[in-house]
Amino acid sequence: MSVPLHIGFIPLVDAAALIVAVDKGFAAVEGLDVTLVREVSWSNVRDKLNIGLFDAAHLLAPVAIASSLGIGHVKVPIVAPFNLGINGNAITVSPVLHAALMGELDGDRFDPMATARALARVVTARRKKGAEPLTFAMTFPFSTHNYQLRFWIAAGGVDPDEDVRLVVLPPPFMAQSLASGQIDGFCAGAPWNSVAVDRGDGHILHFVSDILVRAAEKVLAVRQGWAEKNVGVVAALTRAASRAADFVEQDRAETARILAKPDRIGVDAEVIQRTLEGRLKISPDGTMRESDRYLLVGREAAARPDPVQAAWLLSQMARWGQTTVSPKALATAMAVFRPDLYDVALGTSAPAGATEPFTAFAGPAFDVGDVEGYLASFAVTRKAL
Repeated sequence: MSVPLHIGFIPLVDAAALIVAVDKGFAAVEGLDVTLVREVSWSNVRDKLNIGLFDAAHLLAPVAIASSLGIGHVKVPIVAPFNLGINGNAITVSPVLHAALMGELDGDRFDPMATARALARVVTARRKKGAEPLTFAMTFPFSTHNYQLRFWIAAGGVDPDEDVRLVVLPPPFMAQSLASGQIDGFCAGAPWNSVAVDRGDGHILHFVSDILVRAAEKVLAVRQGWAEKNVGVVAALTRAASRAADFVEQDRAETARILAKPDRIGVDAEVIQRTLEGRLKISPDGTMRESDRYLLVGREAAARPDPVQAAWLLSQMARWGQTTVSPKALATAMAVFRPDLYDVALGTSAPAGATEPFTAFAGPAFDVGDVEGYLASFAVTRKAL
């Protein structure tokens, strides 16, 4: 008899392994009868997972950590036996802001430090004119998008809490909000950056891989208590996701067709395939840019959870005043990412040298043994209340 599961997801390309696991039958082979439930907001996904309406979820990695720490909501310990995506986000800006940034640019347009400094000059000029602060959107306060956007903004000396406005929008609403002038830019996952560009309403300024070389994005999340009671089911789900991730990398065309369905992501398959191939149109004039690091799903050990990634995410929560770092908090955060569950399910072990040190375009290399020292190196921060 199949095990029935309800799993929530947001219409994003980094849900690919989860969607393909169901739609290509990999979950069924593992004895799982999965109902995928499409949601609009991350708060919905988090809340339904936490109270048990979902057995598992496509979830922002920082939300899993925040839930386990009890930050911003009730405390519900979460574990992630599978990483659904590395990278995959981009920063997109309106044509007006893009022109302003290019007008102030001193350096390579793809260098995030050069654009961050250009942003600082734009912000200063707007302030002198008495103009309203620029408004940037991200998907959730506890999100990689928030931290990546802030990391870039702050590198140029702009305070993301004082000098610009940051607002929260669900990913599917980003492109329309940019088109209507409600926001000047946003950081979101695929395909919503490409949607804005294809409509002529935005320019992709940076791939997140310009900001951070390798950043954990979404995880397959389950409640810790549920995982402990359903060890076999967690292993089966992990195996199904792993087979699906391999399929995603091997057949991007069919994956794109699957994801394009109205009840999955619901955008043109060609846009999704470009995303999976790391080949994106970055401007309405058709300018293309390619990166083999834009989104990693099943290659380069992307699916195996890395607790160091969780430690970095905790450091960003602390940098922006959402929490403080302590040995207990660090241990709790790192325990969310469970490579041991991944290895047990797949019969694998830690790959030698498969991942690189956690590096970004600014600041020192992240040292999990000295998080406080890492944070002290940044000039723009926010203390926890």
